[in-house]
Amino acid sequence: MKRLLFPLATALLAVSAASVGAHYNMLLPEKHSVKKGEAVTLTYQWGHPFEHQLFDAPAPEKVTVLAPDGKATDLTKSLEKTTVPAAEGKKVTAYRLKFTPEQRGDYVFVLQTPPIWMEEEEEFFQDTVKVVLHIEAQKGWEAAAPDTFQLVPLTRPYGLQPGLVFQAQTAGPDKPLAGVLVEVERYNPAPPKELPPDEQITRAVKTDPNGVATCTLTDPGWWSVTAHHHSGQREREGKKYPVLRRATLWVFVDEKR
Repeated sequence: MKRLLFPLATALLAVSAASVGAHYNMLLPEKHSVKKGEAVTLTYQWGHPFEHQLFDAPAPEKVTVLAPDGKATDLTKSLEKTTVPAAEGKKVTAYRLKFTPEQRGDYVFVLQTPPIWMEEEEEFFQDTVKVVLHIEAQKGWEAAAPDTFQLVPLTRPYGLQPGLVFQAQTAGPDKPLAGVLVEVERYNPAPPKELPPDEQITRAVKTDPNGVATCTLTDPGWWSVTAHHHSGQREREGKKYPVLRRATLWVFVDEKR
């Protein structure tokens, strides 16, 4: 597949006021752990993880994988555009990536999005999304991409039991960031029959003076941990708007045993 690079006018997404809320980028492997040589498919989609409300995903600017030995490989050309089911029988745009690990250890996938225009907030979102795929050996799960605002796990992001404390550190191009907002939300693979209050859907913490966020992941499944940091501006229709840079780390919690 050709590298997914588009002009800004094409890359920007206009999101209607009706769909504004806890929008996050979801980068999820079909299994959080596989064996060496076992193929796995990762799906990238956009929307509300807890409510399982999905919308058309922007074409990623870049996807990189960091292997257990530290080698970085650009996988952008391997992305395949697809559709996934959404509400009311509709389908929305998503992207899939097929990957076969050749080493034992942990592979860290890093996806970077184009600027996403959020109409209600009157700002752009620009996100870096990470997920760790575990391959038999515990090696490399704390790897960080260079020169990128991201969350680096201090707690191993797999092999967790419900209710355990999880920690990650914000890493900017220069230094960790203190006092930034971090939102925590669980992914539901299907829309829940009933929704709790908003404050129970998206949890919030602030990073400490060392840029560390601490949270408790109470249930099994995939969780997004997302740090927020305003940085710079972009122009839209002759006016400048702020850019909210977000760093999402997806973390898997096992069923309780």
